[in-house]
Amino acid sequence: MTALVIAEHDNRALKPSTLNTLAAALLCDPEVHVLVAGHGCAAAAQAAAQAVGVAKVLCADAPQLVDGLAETTAAQVLAMAAGYGHILTPATAFGKNLAPRVAALLDVAQVSDIIHVLAPDTFDRPIYAGNAIATVQSSDKIKVITVRTTGFNPVAATGGSAAVESIAAVADAGLSSLVGRETTKSERPELTAAKIIVSGGRGLGSKENFEAVMTPLADKLGAAMGASRAAVDAGYAPNDWQVGQTGKIVAPQLYVAVGISGAIQHLAGMKDSKVIVAINKDEEAPIFGVADYGLVADLFTAVPEMVKQL
Repeated sequence: MTALVIAEHDNRALKPSTLNTLAAALLCDPEVHVLVAGHGCAAAAQAAAQAVGVAKVLCADAPQLVDGLAETTAAQVLAMAAGYGHILTPATAFGKNLAPRVAALLDVAQVSDIIHVLAPDTFDRPIYAGNAIATVQSSDKIKVITVRTTGFNPVAATGGSAAVESIAAVADAGLSSLVGRETTKSERPELTAAKIIVSGGRGLGSKENFEAVMTPLADKLGAAMGASRAAVDAGYAPNDWQVGQTGKIVAPQLYVAVGISGAIQHLAGMKDSKVIVAINKDEEAPIFGVADYGLVADLFTAVPEMVKQL
């Protein structure tokens, strides 16, 4: 049967997570459709149509879908679910909010956070903070899946030529409404989509030190800024910078960990990075176990010197 990917978007453009989810969907079924549910979302639908591997884009455009609320979006998915064998969303806040509701309404078991597709009914997913991999086989007629985006290389955003078909939008579920949204605006790349991330930990000692040491390095590298849970809990960095099992899962081309010891929950969020550089004065720090390059040094000396050399 055909696979359906629920696109994550802002009504203007697709989120990068959708392209990773498409890569997983194509391993489940050679024919993949994309649902773009929103309002004034024609541009996002056209972007989905250009992604490689997409056979058809289904666009549901209505005011009640503008905010991507799970209750109404799930009803939209449910109205068309019968024609699909797989329904996939990215394992982001959007997908984690939507997929459980879809699975429950379909009375099927959700397969969460997959990192490999072994067969159309068999998947790998990490457990125990990534220290073990579970192989899960689903016998459900419709498989509802969330995709860990770091586990799949994104399909090309251009090169496809799928048709865009308008479909009827479902009525407002009337169960929730968006009261307001506060977003963090930054000139830096989005953390989960950045190619380079510099991340600071408890070793920086204070918010002032975090800014003084990490900001010049991020500026030089054109990098996004991240932080360990310990640094966030101590108030050195905002919550949306947290990398780890209870934060954001990232896999950039380069991850620079400064003053981070390497707790299990942090490693779970960044160990799939292509190149990991660790700077820590403790040579026994667990972070060196996953690092490609490790520097045992005082970060307050090493990082400014690195910035100077860059």
